Amino acid sequence: MRAEAARLGELTIVNRDVLSVDFSALAHGTPLRVVGNLPYNISTPILFHCLENADAIRDMHFMLQKEVVDRMAAPPGSKTYGRLSVMLQLRCTVEPLFGVPPGAFRPPPKVDSAVVRLVPLARERLPQADFGAIDRVVRAAFGQRRKTLSNALHGVVTPAQIAVAGVDARARAEQLAPAQFVALAQQIA
Repeated sequence: MRAEAARLGELTIVNRDVLSVDFSALAHGTPLRVVGNLPYNISTPILFHCLENADAIRDMHFMLQKEVVDRMAAPPGSKTYGRLSVMLQLRCTVEPLFGVPPGAFRPPPKVDSAVVRLVPLARERLPQADFGAIDRVVRAAFGQRRKTLSNALHGVVTPAQIAVAGVDARARAEQLAPAQFVALAQQIA
């Protein structure tokens, strides 16, 4: 009797600029597992492109500069909490897995790396707000992060809308939880 190898699945390598890849078309209805060692200089645009295609993605495993992984998973109030933290945490669970020291590479880089797992949230767990509006609010708030929200959001959200959202207009962007940005975005949608 011959032993048969177990079929573990298929691997498709797409050799293209990831920012031009339509993950939905590539998925053909079967959620993708996206894996990569992201170039540190364009990791944020790649992450946002993946978010735009989150409906077609089962999970993502990326190796990035440790500093970027720290920003991705940062809680409100920390120095590394920012636009990347908010936008990712509203769409995915962010799970830093392990660090990778410079000595693991040849030649060794001057930075530490880390591997992170991102799992898109189920549709019913997504915020009930337009992500374009959320992004506008988050960009404005963190674009002038040392200013109070009433100043940073001037022209985007009125002081009355900030009050209706239940947010302190004297707070700074890094003090708000992701859900509070959603509440602000719901005021302008």
